[in-house]
Amino acid sequence: MMYSGRMSGGRNYGMASDEEIKNRPKVTKELIFRIFSYLKPYRIWLFFCIITIVLISVLNVMPAVLTGRIIDEGFIGGDFSLLVMLIAASLGVMIASNLLSLFENYLNVRISQSITKDMKNNLYAHLQQMAHRFFTVNKQGDIITRMTSDVNGVQSVISTTLTSTVSDVAVLVTSMAAMFQKNLILSLVGILILPLFVIPTKAVGKKRWELAQKTQMKYDDSNQLLNETLSVSGQQLVKLFTNEEEEYKKYSEINEDIMKLRIRENMAGRWFRMAISTFTNMGPMLIYLVGGVLILKYNTQGLTVGDITVMVTLLTRMYRPVSSLLGVQVEFYRALILFERIFEYLDMPIEIKSKADAVIPSRIAGDLEFKNVNFHYSKDKEILKDVSFRVPAKSMTAVVGPSGSGKTTVTNLLLRLYDVVDGKITIDGIDIRDLDLKFLRETIGMVTQDAYLFNGTIRENLKYARKNATDDELIAACKEANIYDFISSLTDGFDTIVGNRGIKLSGGEKQRISIARVILKNPGIIVFDEATSSLDSISENLIQEAIEPLLKDRTSMVIAHRLSTIMAADQILVVDKGQIVEQGVHEELLKNGGVYKKLYETQFKHLINNIKGIPEAV
Repeated sequence: MMYSGRMSGGRNYGMASDEEIKNRPKVTKELIFRIFSYLKPYRIWLFFCIITIVLISVLNVMPAVLTGRIIDEGFIGGDFSLLVMLIAASLGVMIASNLLSLFENYLNVRISQSITKDMKNNLYAHLQQMAHRFFTVNKQGDIITRMTSDVNGVQSVISTTLTSTVSDVAVLVTSMAAMFQKNLILSLVGILILPLFVIPTKAVGKKRWELAQKTQMKYDDSNQLLNETLSVSGQQLVKLFTNEEEEYKKYSEINEDIMKLRIRENMAGRWFRMAISTFTNMGPMLIYLVGGVLILKYNTQGLTVGDITVMVTLLTRMYRPVSSLLGVQVEFYRALILFERIFEYLDMPIEIKSKADAVIPSRIAGDLEFKNVNFHYSKDKEILKDVSFRVPAKSMTAVVGPSGSGKTTVTNLLLRLYDVVDGKITIDGIDIRDLDLKFLRETIGMVTQDAYLFNGTIRENLKYARKNATDDELIAACKEANIYDFISSLTDGFDTIVGNRGIKLSGGEKQRISIARVILKNPGIIVFDEATSSLDSISENLIQEAIEPLLKDRTSMVIAHRLSTIMAADQILVVDKGQIVEQGVHEELLKNGGVYKKLYETQFKHLINNIKGIPEAV
């Protein structure tokens, strides 16, 4: 059973439903020990928290006990001095209890927030080390839910369920002890009512669970619709096809269903509270009845009006913890679901990491070589088959081929976003798996088709490459990337906010900023993955001018569609169906009449004709 993200460790009405029991996680010793390992660093705080809870429970019994003496000895006995003293003592106990409650609340919040911090940090650190495959396979929404809702749910479990359970048990024990000390018969009468709480709790718990599941599904539908239609691209699509009314109708219908389900869920809770209220009123009435019989009919010695009042107060005090403890099972298993979901991510192996004896060379010349490389995402579909080629140091290699041929996979393997299945990739003769991973990725600069910018300033996005870069270095990098004049024209210059994913900038502007960022990084090896394919000709020319100085005196690999880039390459690799099918320079590849010539005739030749003003053949 997957956690929905709306459930939390907060108290709920009801015991475990049949559905919950059926799908509840398996409780193992290892799982319990692992959960409590997060509590271990804060065990001293937890100890004091539990002690404080017990003390509060003991203190809270005393006003009820003192009430009996106030009635019997103060009012009925007519001892005014004692009455004042007992009232003062009761008030003092309440003040002490409230002060301890503040201290307990501080400890509770401190423990739960500390554990939440630790869990979030551990999870984020682990996810940062996951291979690229993890983020392509798993939904972003699910990753975020586990990082936020699930971990916050755990915090709620610790801060509410755990401490509430301890408190409920302490209240029950202290209240029952005080009751039995007062009168055995009345204590037994009061306790007989408690099993009646199970009936409505069981019935309502099942109903509320079913309704909660249906409601959550509707919330999922609502969130999906909002994510799709209120995004920038989604809104554009809605407007282009004039489907505003249709989307509104869908959203309105979902909200109508949610409203009806929430009303039913709320009413189920009302019925529960009515049933519980009936039983809670029955208890005191029975105490009064039996107590009256004992005093009036049997003239029971030692039983007073004050004692009966105390018994009623203590019995009423027991109802809330009894009701809460009936739902502990539900909360316990829901908590396990949260922990299991979090542990599922934490237990995923880190596929790509540095070896213990990883190599960090003093310098890199930049000689690249793929040796008999094989790669697949899944065993039933091979992406690269026995790929071998060499990129000499400070040379440029262009990689071309049909869409889906495996070009981008080549660059991803070089950066160890994925690891080869067979064969190896070397830099200066060193297997990249033997290089320190941080060193490897610092050595290689990459510009992709989709230039990603964070929602911050231009300065912050540039300095992501090098935190200590000076303003002069920023300016120099931006001039090389043909973007400085544009930045200077902005009111806030380098402090301009670019928006989410750089939405306030054009595609060409974003790309040139990303190139400036790579220039600041100053890598020895450059990879361009179709960096201009989605841009207009003007932006493409500006970026091409920015790329050229970046390629000087560096080893470069360019996945390109621009003819001038391909023709300027020291070698061209033609990839088709995961294999290097041709290798050479432009002229000789054309003469061969293979895949490259077909690509030239279909993808490249029209570029020349457009430049010369020759119309395309119809």
